[in-house]
Amino acid sequence: MTFVQRLLPQNITTQITGLVAVSVSLGITLLAAILWFLYDPPARDDSPIYAAARITEITRIVRAAKGAAEIDAILNAIGRSGLQVRRINLADLAPGRTDALSARLATHPLETRRDIEILDGVRDPAGPPSQIIARLDDSHGLMFNLSVRTWPMFIPPTALLLITVVFSALLMSIYAVRWVVAPLAAVASAATSFGRSQQSYDALSRRGPREITQVTDALNEMRTRIRSLLNDRTRMLAAISHDLRTPLTRLRLRAEQIQQDSLRAPMLRDITKIGRMLDDTLEYLRDDAKSEPLTRVDLPSFLQTICSDFSDMGHAVTYAGPEHLSYACHPRALSRAVTNIVENAVKHASTINVSLGTNAGDAIEIDVSDDGPGIPVPLLDQVFQPFFKVDDARGENNSGFGLGLSIALEITKRHGGHIEMRPRLPTGLQVLMLLPPERSRQATAGDGPASR
Repeated sequence: MTFVQRLLPQNITTQITGLVAVSVSLGITLLAAILWFLYDPPARDDSPIYAAARITEITRIVRAAKGAAEIDAILNAIGRSGLQVRRINLADLAPGRTDALSARLATHPLETRRDIEILDGVRDPAGPPSQIIARLDDSHGLMFNLSVRTWPMFIPPTALLLITVVFSALLMSIYAVRWVVAPLAAVASAATSFGRSQQSYDALSRRGPREITQVTDALNEMRTRIRSLLNDRTRMLAAISHDLRTPLTRLRLRAEQIQQDSLRAPMLRDITKIGRMLDDTLEYLRDDAKSEPLTRVDLPSFLQTICSDFSDMGHAVTYAGPEHLSYACHPRALSRAVTNIVENAVKHASTINVSLGTNAGDAIEIDVSDDGPGIPVPLLDQVFQPFFKVDDARGENNSGFGLGLSIALEITKRHGGHIEMRPRLPTGLQVLMLLPPERSRQATAGDGPASR
Protein backbone atom coordinates (compact mmCIF):
# COMPACT_ATOMS: atom_id res chain seq x y z
CA MET A 1 0.00 0.00 0.00
CA THR A 2 1.41 3.37 -1.04
CA PHE A 3 1.71 6.41 1.21
CA VAL A 4 -1.25 8.10 -0.49
CA GLN A 5 -3.41 4.97 -0.07
CA ARG A 6 -2.56 4.84 3.64
CA LEU A 7 -3.78 8.42 4.02
CA LEU A 8 -7.15 7.66 2.38
CA PRO A 9 -10.03 6.32 4.54
CA GLN A 10 -10.39 2.56 4.25
CA ASN A 11 -14.01 1.80 5.22
CA ILE A 12 -17.10 2.48 3.13
CA THR A 13 -18.82 4.82 5.61
CA THR A 14 -15.80 7.13 5.91
CA GLN A 15 -15.16 7.07 2.18
CA ILE A 16 -18.75 7.96 1.28
CA THR A 17 -18.90 10.68 3.96
CA GLY A 18 -15.58 12.13 2.84
CA LEU A 19 -16.52 12.00 -0.83
CA VAL A 20 -19.84 13.76 -0.18
CA ALA A 21 -18.07 16.45 1.85
CA VAL A 22 -15.34 16.93 -0.77
CA SER A 23 -17.75 16.95 -3.71
CA VAL A 24 -20.10 19.43 -2.00
CA SER A 25 -17.16 21.66 -1.01
CA LEU A 26 -15.79 21.59 -4.54
CA GLY A 27 -19.24 22.30 -5.93
CA ILE A 28 -19.76 25.28 -3.61
CA THR A 29 -16.28 26.58 -4.41
CA LEU A 30 -16.95 26.25 -8.13
CA LEU A 31 -20.30 28.01 -7.77
CA ALA A 32 -18.77 30.85 -5.75
CA ALA A 33 -15.93 31.26 -8.25
CA ILE A 34 -18.32 31.44 -11.19
CA LEU A 35 -20.54 33.93 -9.41
CA TRP A 36 -17.57 36.06 -8.42
CA PHE A 37 -15.62 36.11 -11.68
CA LEU A 38 -18.13 35.40 -14.45
CA TYR A 39 -21.65 36.22 -13.34
CA ASP A 40 -22.82 39.82 -13.74
CA PRO A 41 -26.31 40.02 -12.22
CA PRO A 42 -28.82 42.31 -13.86
CA ALA A 43 -29.24 45.70 -12.22
CA ARG A 44 -32.22 45.93 -9.93
CA ASP A 45 -34.72 48.42 -11.23
CA ASP A 46 -36.28 48.66 -7.78
CA SER A 47 -33.14 50.28 -6.34
CA PRO A 48 -33.98 53.99 -5.63
CA ILE A 49 -30.48 55.15 -6.61
CA TYR A 50 -30.52 53.24 -9.90
CA ALA A 51 -34.10 54.26 -10.76
CA ALA A 52 -33.55 57.90 -9.86
CA ALA A 53 -30.41 58.08 -11.99
CA ARG A 54 -32.12 56.60 -15.03
CA ILE A 55 -35.21 58.78 -14.70
CA THR A 56 -33.10 61.91 -14.24
CA GLU A 57 -30.89 61.12 -17.22
CA ILE A 58 -33.74 60.24 -19.60
CA THR A 59 -35.86 63.24 -18.56
CA ARG A 60 -33.01 65.64 -19.25
CA ILE A 61 -32.30 64.04 -22.64
CA VAL A 62 -35.96 64.35 -23.68
CA ARG A 63 -36.11 67.95 -22.49
CA ALA A 64 -33.10 68.78 -24.62
CA ALA A 65 -34.80 67.43 -27.73
CA LYS A 66 -36.06 69.82 -30.40
CA GLY A 67 -39.61 69.08 -31.41
CA ALA A 68 -42.04 66.22 -30.95
CA ALA A 69 -40.51 64.16 -33.76
CA GLU A 70 -37.11 64.09 -32.07
CA ILE A 71 -38.71 63.19 -28.72
CA ASP A 72 -40.54 60.26 -30.35
CA ALA A 73 -37.28 59.06 -31.92
CA ILE A 74 -35.50 59.21 -28.55
CA LEU A 75 -38.28 57.34 -26.78
CA ASN A 76 -38.36 54.67 -29.53
CA ALA A 77 -34.61 54.16 -29.17
CA ILE A 78 -34.94 53.85 -25.37
CA GLY A 79 -37.81 51.37 -25.83
CA ARG A 80 -35.63 49.19 -28.06
CA SER A 81 -33.07 49.03 -25.24
CA GLY A 82 -35.66 47.34 -22.99
CA LEU A 83 -36.90 50.28 -20.89
CA GLN A 84 -40.55 51.21 -21.25
CA VAL A 85 -40.94 55.02 -21.43
CA ARG A 86 -43.92 56.87 -22.88
CA ARG A 87 -44.82 60.58 -23.15
CA ILE A 88 -48.28 61.35 -21.75
CA ASN A 89 -50.54 64.35 -21.29
CA LEU A 90 -50.78 65.47 -17.70
CA ALA A 91 -54.45 66.25 -18.30
CA ASP A 92 -55.13 62.50 -18.79
CA LEU A 93 -53.89 61.63 -15.31
CA ALA A 94 -56.28 60.69 -12.56
CA PRO A 95 -55.82 60.39 -8.82
CA GLY A 96 -54.66 56.92 -7.86
CA ARG A 97 -52.59 54.83 -5.54
CA THR A 98 -48.94 55.77 -5.68
CA ASP A 99 -46.43 53.09 -6.73
CA ALA A 100 -44.17 52.04 -3.85
CA LEU A 101 -41.04 52.90 -5.81
CA SER A 102 -42.53 56.24 -6.80
CA ALA A 103 -43.12 57.06 -3.15
CA ARG A 104 -39.51 56.24 -2.30
CA LEU A 105 -38.20 58.34 -5.21
CA ALA A 106 -40.23 61.34 -4.04
CA THR A 107 -38.12 61.50 -0.88
CA HIS A 108 -34.81 60.32 -2.32
CA PRO A 109 -31.88 62.78 -2.02
CA LEU A 110 -31.30 62.80 -5.80
CA GLU A 111 -34.78 64.11 -6.33
CA THR A 112 -34.11 67.31 -4.39
CA ARG A 113 -32.83 68.73 -7.64
CA ARG A 114 -35.27 71.40 -8.79
CA ASP A 115 -35.24 70.34 -12.47
CA ILE A 116 -36.78 66.87 -11.80
CA GLU A 117 -40.23 66.38 -10.29
CA ILE A 118 -41.82 63.01 -9.55
CA LEU A 119 -45.60 63.29 -9.55
CA ASP A 120 -47.08 61.58 -6.53
CA GLY A 121 -50.70 60.49 -6.06
CA VAL A 122 -51.65 60.41 -9.76
CA ARG A 123 -51.69 57.64 -12.39
CA ASP A 124 -52.42 57.05 -16.03
CA PRO A 125 -55.58 54.91 -16.06
CA ALA A 126 -54.50 53.27 -19.31
CA GLY A 127 -50.93 52.64 -18.14
CA PRO A 128 -49.29 49.54 -16.68
CA PRO A 129 -49.69 48.58 -13.00
CA SER A 130 -46.19 49.81 -12.15
CA GLN A 131 -45.61 53.38 -13.29
CA ILE A 132 -43.50 56.37 -12.25
CA ILE A 133 -44.40 59.76 -13.75
CA ALA A 134 -41.85 62.57 -14.09
CA ARG A 135 -42.91 66.06 -15.17
CA LEU A 136 -41.55 66.99 -18.60
CA ASP A 137 -43.15 70.46 -18.98
CA ASP A 138 -46.36 72.16 -17.95
CA SER A 139 -48.58 69.90 -20.07
CA HIS A 140 -46.60 66.67 -20.60
CA GLY A 141 -44.82 64.08 -18.58
CA LEU A 142 -42.83 60.87 -18.98
CA MET A 143 -44.28 57.62 -17.66
CA PHE A 144 -41.67 54.98 -16.74
CA ASN A 145 -42.45 51.28 -16.29
CA LEU A 146 -39.65 49.99 -14.03
CA SER A 147 -41.26 46.65 -13.09
CA VAL A 148 -38.69 44.12 -11.94
CA ARG A 149 -38.12 40.98 -14.06
CA THR A 150 -36.98 38.39 -11.56
CA TRP A 151 -36.44 35.43 -13.87
CA PRO A 152 -33.09 36.65 -15.31
CA MET A 153 -31.71 36.75 -11.78
CA PHE A 154 -32.77 33.19 -10.93
CA ILE A 155 -31.95 31.26 -14.10
CA PRO A 156 -28.12 31.54 -13.96
CA PRO A 157 -27.84 30.65 -10.25
CA THR A 158 -30.27 27.75 -10.78
CA ALA A 159 -28.22 26.47 -13.70
CA LEU A 160 -25.04 26.73 -11.65
CA LEU A 161 -26.70 24.87 -8.80
CA LEU A 162 -27.73 22.06 -11.16
CA ILE A 163 -24.17 21.90 -12.48
CA THR A 164 -22.94 21.56 -8.90
CA VAL A 165 -25.41 18.74 -8.19
CA VAL A 166 -24.45 16.91 -11.38
CA PHE A 167 -20.77 17.34 -10.53
CA SER A 168 -21.31 15.82 -7.06
CA ALA A 169 -23.43 12.98 -8.46
CA LEU A 170 -20.75 12.25 -11.06
CA LEU A 171 -18.09 11.93 -8.36
CA MET A 172 -20.38 9.64 -6.36
CA SER A 173 -21.08 7.50 -9.44
CA ILE A 174 -17.38 7.16 -10.26
CA TYR A 175 -16.69 6.18 -6.68
CA ALA A 176 -19.56 3.69 -6.57
CA VAL A 177 -18.55 2.00 -9.83
CA ARG A 178 -14.80 2.03 -9.25
CA TRP A 179 -14.54 1.25 -5.55
CA VAL A 180 -17.78 -0.49 -4.53
CA VAL A 181 -19.74 -1.96 -7.45
CA ALA A 182 -16.80 -3.39 -9.39
CA PRO A 183 -15.25 -5.30 -6.43
CA LEU A 184 -18.69 -6.50 -5.31
CA ALA A 185 -19.49 -7.65 -8.86
CA ALA A 186 -16.19 -9.55 -8.95
CA VAL A 187 -17.01 -11.24 -5.64
CA ALA A 188 -20.52 -12.16 -6.85
CA SER A 189 -19.16 -13.51 -10.14
CA ALA A 190 -16.54 -15.58 -8.32
CA ALA A 191 -19.14 -16.99 -5.94
CA THR A 192 -21.46 -17.89 -8.85
CA SER A 193 -18.79 -19.51 -11.02
CA PHE A 194 -17.09 -21.35 -8.17
CA GLY A 195 -16.69 -25.02 -8.98
CA ARG A 196 -17.78 -24.66 -12.63
CA SER A 197 -14.28 -24.36 -14.13
CA GLN A 198 -10.66 -24.73 -13.12
CA GLN A 199 -10.15 -20.94 -13.35
CA SER A 200 -12.86 -20.39 -10.74
CA TYR A 201 -10.45 -21.53 -8.02
CA ASP A 202 -8.05 -18.63 -8.62
CA ALA A 203 -7.80 -16.21 -5.69
CA LEU A 204 -9.62 -12.89 -5.98
CA SER A 205 -7.57 -9.70 -5.88
CA ARG A 206 -8.02 -7.50 -2.82
CA ARG A 207 -9.37 -4.10 -3.83
CA GLY A 208 -12.03 -1.69 -2.70
CA PRO A 209 -13.02 -0.50 0.78
CA ARG A 210 -12.06 -2.42 3.90
CA GLU A 211 -15.41 -4.20 4.20
CA ILE A 212 -15.19 -5.54 0.65
CA THR A 213 -11.58 -6.68 1.08
CA GLN A 214 -12.69 -8.52 4.23
CA VAL A 215 -15.42 -10.27 2.22
CA THR A 216 -12.85 -11.07 -0.48
CA ASP A 217 -10.45 -12.57 2.05
CA ALA A 218 -13.26 -14.63 3.60
CA LEU A 219 -14.37 -15.88 0.17
CA ASN A 220 -10.80 -16.79 -0.82
CA GLU A 221 -10.34 -18.69 2.44
CA MET A 222 -13.69 -20.45 2.05
CA ARG A 223 -12.88 -21.47 -1.53
CA THR A 224 -9.50 -22.79 -0.41
CA ARG A 225 -11.16 -24.91 2.29
CA ILE A 226 -13.80 -26.20 -0.12
CA ARG A 227 -11.17 -27.03 -2.72
CA SER A 228 -9.20 -28.90 -0.09
CA LEU A 229 -12.33 -30.86 0.90
CA LEU A 230 -13.03 -31.68 -2.75
CA ASN A 231 -9.48 -32.92 -3.23
CA ASP A 232 -9.77 -35.07 -0.12
CA ARG A 233 -13.08 -36.44 -1.41
CA THR A 234 -11.58 -37.21 -4.81
CA ARG A 235 -8.71 -39.12 -3.21
CA MET A 236 -11.14 -40.97 -0.97
CA LEU A 237 -13.36 -41.91 -3.94
CA ALA A 238 -10.36 -43.13 -5.88
CA ALA A 239 -9.39 -45.34 -2.95
CA ILE A 240 -12.95 -46.63 -2.57
CA SER A 241 -13.16 -47.36 -6.29
CA HIS A 242 -9.93 -49.32 -6.21
CA ASP A 243 -10.72 -51.18 -3.01
CA LEU A 244 -14.25 -52.18 -4.10
CA ARG A 245 -13.63 -53.02 -7.72
CA THR A 246 -10.84 -55.48 -6.93
CA PRO A 247 -13.00 -57.80 -4.77
CA LEU A 248 -15.94 -57.35 -7.16
CA THR A 249 -13.76 -58.55 -10.01
CA ARG A 250 -12.68 -61.58 -7.97
CA LEU A 251 -16.31 -62.33 -7.10
CA ARG A 252 -17.30 -62.16 -10.78
CA LEU A 253 -14.51 -64.53 -11.76
CA ARG A 254 -15.48 -66.98 -9.03
CA ALA A 255 -19.19 -66.72 -9.87
CA GLU A 256 -18.55 -67.49 -13.51
CA GLN A 257 -16.90 -70.75 -12.45
CA ILE A 258 -20.05 -71.96 -10.70
CA GLN A 259 -21.60 -74.82 -12.62
CA GLN A 260 -25.18 -74.40 -11.45
CA ASP A 261 -26.99 -71.92 -13.71
CA SER A 262 -29.66 -71.20 -11.10
CA LEU A 263 -26.96 -70.00 -8.71
CA ARG A 264 -24.49 -68.42 -11.14
CA ALA A 265 -26.96 -66.11 -12.97
CA PRO A 266 -28.37 -64.40 -9.84
CA MET A 267 -24.86 -63.89 -8.43
CA LEU A 268 -23.62 -62.28 -11.68
CA ARG A 269 -26.72 -60.13 -11.81
CA ASP A 270 -26.17 -58.91 -8.25
CA ILE A 271 -22.50 -58.21 -8.93
CA THR A 272 -23.49 -56.18 -12.02
CA LYS A 273 -25.98 -54.16 -9.95
CA ILE A 274 -23.34 -53.41 -7.34
CA GLY A 275 -20.93 -52.28 -10.05
CA ARG A 276 -23.57 -50.04 -11.63
CA MET A 277 -24.44 -48.51 -8.25
CA LEU A 278 -20.78 -47.85 -7.62
CA ASP A 279 -20.40 -46.20 -11.02
CA ASP A 280 -23.44 -43.97 -10.44
CA THR A 281 -22.24 -42.91 -7.01
CA LEU A 282 -18.74 -42.07 -8.23
CA GLU A 283 -20.12 -40.19 -11.25
CA TYR A 284 -22.42 -38.14 -9.01
CA LEU A 285 -19.64 -37.21 -6.57
CA ARG A 286 -16.67 -36.79 -8.88
CA ASP A 287 -15.52 -33.28 -9.74
CA ASP A 288 -13.07 -33.80 -12.58
CA ALA A 289 -15.85 -34.14 -15.20
CA LYS A 290 -16.63 -30.44 -14.80
CA SER A 291 -13.34 -29.56 -16.48
CA GLU A 292 -14.28 -31.25 -19.77
CA PRO A 293 -13.76 -28.71 -22.60
CA LEU A 294 -16.53 -27.52 -24.90
CA THR A 295 -16.62 -29.36 -28.21
CA ARG A 296 -18.87 -28.78 -31.22
CA VAL A 297 -20.91 -31.89 -32.11
CA ASP A 298 -23.72 -32.77 -34.48
CA LEU A 299 -26.63 -33.35 -32.10
CA PRO A 300 -28.72 -35.59 -34.43
CA SER A 301 -25.81 -38.01 -34.92
CA PHE A 302 -25.05 -37.71 -31.20
CA LEU A 303 -28.61 -38.72 -30.20
CA GLN A 304 -28.97 -41.38 -32.91
CA THR A 305 -25.89 -43.09 -31.52
CA ILE A 306 -27.45 -43.22 -28.05
CA CYS A 307 -30.73 -44.56 -29.48
CA SER A 308 -28.86 -47.21 -31.51
CA ASP A 309 -27.02 -48.42 -28.40
CA PHE A 310 -30.32 -49.00 -26.59
CA SER A 311 -31.89 -50.56 -29.72
CA ASP A 312 -28.99 -53.05 -29.91
CA MET A 313 -29.89 -54.12 -26.37
CA GLY A 314 -33.47 -54.90 -27.46
CA HIS A 315 -35.24 -51.69 -26.41
CA ALA A 316 -37.65 -49.83 -28.72
CA VAL A 317 -35.89 -46.44 -28.71
CA THR A 318 -36.33 -44.23 -31.79
CA TYR A 319 -35.10 -40.79 -32.86
CA ALA A 320 -37.08 -37.98 -34.52
CA GLY A 321 -35.71 -34.61 -35.52
CA PRO A 322 -33.49 -32.75 -37.99
CA GLU A 323 -30.66 -34.44 -39.85
CA HIS A 324 -28.03 -31.88 -38.84
CA LEU A 325 -27.79 -29.44 -35.92
CA SER A 326 -24.40 -28.26 -34.69
CA TYR A 327 -24.00 -27.39 -31.01
CA ALA A 328 -21.05 -26.75 -28.66
CA CYS A 329 -21.29 -28.83 -25.47
CA HIS A 330 -19.41 -31.16 -23.15
CA PRO A 331 -19.97 -34.32 -25.21
CA ARG A 332 -19.10 -36.99 -22.65
CA ALA A 333 -21.16 -35.31 -19.90
CA LEU A 334 -24.14 -34.62 -22.18
CA SER A 335 -24.08 -38.20 -23.43
CA ARG A 336 -24.22 -39.40 -19.83
CA ALA A 337 -27.19 -37.09 -19.10
CA VAL A 338 -29.26 -38.24 -22.10
CA THR A 339 -28.32 -41.87 -21.49
CA ASN A 340 -29.49 -41.63 -17.87
CA ILE A 341 -32.85 -40.21 -18.95
CA VAL A 342 -33.38 -42.87 -21.63
CA GLU A 343 -32.17 -45.60 -19.27
CA ASN A 344 -34.67 -44.42 -16.68
CA ALA A 345 -37.43 -44.62 -19.32
CA VAL A 346 -36.60 -48.11 -20.60
CA LYS A 347 -36.95 -49.51 -17.06
CA HIS A 348 -40.68 -48.69 -17.02
CA ALA A 349 -41.81 -48.34 -20.65
CA SER A 350 -41.87 -50.44 -23.83
CA THR A 351 -41.58 -47.62 -26.38
CA ILE A 352 -39.37 -44.54 -26.04
CA ASN A 353 -39.06 -41.68 -28.51
CA VAL A 354 -36.15 -39.22 -28.45
CA SER A 355 -36.85 -36.02 -30.42
CA LEU A 356 -34.70 -32.96 -31.10
CA GLY A 357 -35.76 -29.41 -31.96
CA THR A 358 -35.52 -25.74 -31.13
CA ASN A 359 -38.04 -23.34 -29.59
CA ALA A 360 -38.85 -19.72 -30.47
CA GLY A 361 -35.83 -18.51 -28.50
CA ASP A 362 -33.43 -20.85 -30.39
CA ALA A 363 -32.97 -22.98 -27.26
CA ILE A 364 -32.20 -26.66 -27.88
CA GLU A 365 -34.98 -29.07 -26.85
CA ILE A 366 -34.22 -32.77 -26.32
CA ASP A 367 -37.51 -34.56 -25.62
CA VAL A 368 -37.56 -38.11 -24.21
CA SER A 369 -41.14 -39.46 -24.14
CA ASP A 370 -42.27 -42.94 -23.11
CA ASP A 371 -45.50 -44.95 -22.79
CA GLY A 372 -44.86 -46.21 -19.27
CA PRO A 373 -47.01 -45.81 -16.15
CA GLY A 374 -45.72 -42.30 -15.55
CA ILE A 375 -45.13 -40.58 -12.20
CA PRO A 376 -47.79 -39.15 -9.87
CA VAL A 377 -48.00 -35.38 -10.25
CA PRO A 378 -47.26 -34.67 -6.54
CA LEU A 379 -43.93 -36.50 -6.93
CA LEU A 380 -42.71 -34.71 -10.06
CA ASP A 381 -40.86 -32.10 -7.98
CA GLN A 382 -39.01 -34.76 -6.00
CA VAL A 383 -37.76 -37.16 -8.67
CA PHE A 384 -34.58 -35.15 -9.27
CA GLN A 385 -33.52 -35.29 -5.63
CA PRO A 386 -30.51 -37.54 -4.99
CA PHE A 387 -31.38 -41.07 -3.77
CA PHE A 388 -35.11 -40.51 -4.27
CA LYS A 389 -37.16 -43.45 -5.64
CA VAL A 390 -40.81 -43.28 -6.59
CA ASP A 391 -41.61 -46.85 -5.60
CA ASP A 392 -39.23 -48.95 -3.54
CA ALA A 393 -41.41 -52.02 -4.25
CA ARG A 394 -40.73 -52.17 -8.01
CA GLY A 395 -38.23 -54.93 -7.58
CA GLU A 396 -35.86 -55.50 -10.45
CA ASN A 397 -36.72 -52.24 -12.23
CA ASN A 398 -35.75 -50.32 -9.14
CA SER A 399 -32.04 -51.14 -9.17
CA GLY A 400 -29.61 -48.35 -8.43
CA PHE A 401 -29.37 -45.60 -5.85
CA GLY A 402 -31.70 -43.19 -7.64
CA LEU A 403 -28.92 -40.90 -8.93
CA GLY A 404 -29.49 -41.11 -12.68
CA LEU A 405 -31.75 -38.08 -13.06
CA SER A 406 -29.78 -36.14 -10.46
CA ILE A 407 -26.67 -36.56 -12.57
CA ALA A 408 -28.61 -35.60 -15.71
CA LEU A 409 -29.92 -32.42 -14.10
CA GLU A 410 -26.47 -31.44 -12.78
CA ILE A 411 -24.94 -31.87 -16.24
CA THR A 412 -27.78 -29.89 -17.86
CA LYS A 413 -27.31 -27.04 -15.38
CA ARG A 414 -23.59 -27.10 -16.10
CA HIS A 415 -24.55 -26.34 -19.71
CA GLY A 416 -26.78 -23.47 -18.52
CA GLY A 417 -30.06 -25.32 -19.10
CA HIS A 418 -32.70 -27.15 -17.09
CA ILE A 419 -34.97 -30.21 -17.25
CA GLU A 420 -38.76 -30.27 -17.16
CA MET A 421 -40.80 -33.39 -16.42
CA ARG A 422 -44.48 -33.59 -17.47
CA PRO A 423 -47.16 -36.29 -17.47
CA ARG A 424 -48.03 -37.62 -20.91
CA LEU A 425 -51.65 -38.40 -21.73
CA PRO A 426 -53.21 -40.91 -21.68
CA THR A 427 -50.19 -42.60 -20.14
CA GLY A 428 -46.47 -42.12 -20.02
CA LEU A 429 -43.93 -39.46 -19.13
CA GLN A 430 -42.22 -36.63 -21.00
CA VAL A 431 -38.75 -35.46 -19.94
CA LEU A 432 -37.73 -32.24 -21.71
CA MET A 433 -34.10 -31.17 -21.59
CA LEU A 434 -33.67 -27.48 -22.49
CA LEU A 435 -30.21 -26.22 -23.46
CA PRO A 436 -29.66 -22.47 -24.01
CA PRO A 437 -28.51 -20.95 -27.31
CA GLU A 438 -24.73 -20.77 -27.55
CA ARG A 439 -24.71 -16.97 -27.68
CA SER A 440 -26.49 -16.61 -24.34
CA ARG A 441 -25.20 -19.66 -22.45
CA GLN A 442 -24.83 -18.82 -18.80
CA ALA A 443 -24.28 -21.05 -15.84
CA THR A 444 -27.21 -21.06 -13.47
CA ALA A 445 -27.59 -22.26 -9.91
CA GLY A 446 -30.42 -24.28 -8.50
CA ASP A 447 -31.50 -27.40 -6.64
CA GLY A 448 -30.42 -30.74 -7.92
CA PRO A 449 -33.11 -33.42 -8.47
CA ALA A 450 -33.13 -37.78 -8.93
CA SER A 451 -34.35 -40.87 -10.46
CA ARG A 452 -37.80 -42.31 -10.30
